Amino acid sequence: MSVLTITAKGRITLPADILEHLGIQAGEKITLEKLPGGRIEVRAARPATSISAVFGLLRRDGGPTLSIEEMNEIAKRGPASEQSMASSKKP
Repeated sequence: MSVLTITAKGRITLPADILEHLGIQAGEKITLEKLPGGRIEVRAARPATSISAVFGLLRRDGGPTLSIEEMNEIAKRGPASEQSMASSKKP
């Protein structure tokens, strides 16, 4: 258990081992949740989603899987059409 001192301005400094335990570094944010009995819960504030959550976001079931080269070729031809997408679909 860590015992922290409150400054005259109402601030505290979290020890390095607590920051490490939370997985945060200086400048990052934490959230505090008030609990019954005068307790609080401290957590690292994390974005709602990570970058890995967006991979495949726009993929449609049964949609074509294209290589970078195939995408570049389609882009050179101009605006995509159903015809160009269907013709580049891999078997």
